[in-house]
Amino acid sequence: MVVTISDGEHTGRGECVPIRRYNQTCESVIAQIESIKREENLDRQSMQKILPAGAARNALDCALWDLESKRSGKRVWELASIPIVPEVETSFTISLGSPEEMAAAARANSSRPILKLKLGGDDVDLARVEAVREAASAARLLIDANESWSPAHYQRIVPALKELGVELIEQPFPADADQVLETLEHPIPVCADESCHTSADLPRLKDRYEVVNVKLDKTGGLTEALRLCARAREGGFKLLIGCMVGTSLSMAPARLLASTADYVDLDGPLLLSRDRAERLTYRGGDISMPSRELWG
Repeated sequence: MVVTISDGEHTGRGECVPIRRYNQTCESVIAQIESIKREENLDRQSMQKILPAGAARNALDCALWDLESKRSGKRVWELASIPIVPEVETSFTISLGSPEEMAAAARANSSRPILKLKLGGDDVDLARVEAVREAASAARLLIDANESWSPAHYQRIVPALKELGVELIEQPFPADADQVLETLEHPIPVCADESCHTSADLPRLKDRYEVVNVKLDKTGGLTEALRLCARAREGGFKLLIGCMVGTSLSMAPARLLASTADYVDLDGPLLLSRDRAERLTYRGGDISMPSRELWG
């Protein structure tokens, strides 16, 4: 979904992807936006109080950043004092399937530097990773368990994953049952996704995770994402900048944060049949900075 904000002379845009996991739909996002009273001051700071963190606030917040950029003639990274690099390296997602299906997908993308594998918490998980490793021997491997594992599965599979060169395990346990991570060994760093939405979540993640996944559709936009990144660094966490499956307009604000991240997972447009006409440039695993015409 795209939100457009205009002052009559300049126009800002922001894109969000409603998340089913959090009971969000296009209709609920529209309802949240329409609930804003006309007399309320539409600025980024007031949005943090008017709307909860989530997809609706993300689209509004990013549209306001884009509008401010166009009004000022400055790029958003200049306005927010975000250090940038011309290109960053993103992972590419291999969807959950049989070992043979995932190996075929990995083989077709074996030139990509980083592959992120979706796993399902069943007895086939290790075979999936072994098949991908054989098909893409040079790729760095990250794992996304999507809250599907049990503690027994974790203890059984993690030593073997370490031997296969897996660098990161994302959200192995349900967000409401991740306290078990305080009692388990972490030979591979563990990343919080569903367990981390905003900076308010960080205190309870200590001793459970080494990395947090920052997604603008969870933080409710770039404003809170900047706060989350800063406080996570202060707390000793590493950063993964992630995304939902959206177009380049969704990725553009997150691309700014990716310049200083430890891991980048902004492959959303690569998973679509068609992106926007004005888009981010993907070369192999590298992503360029957004143009003025796209965003910010």
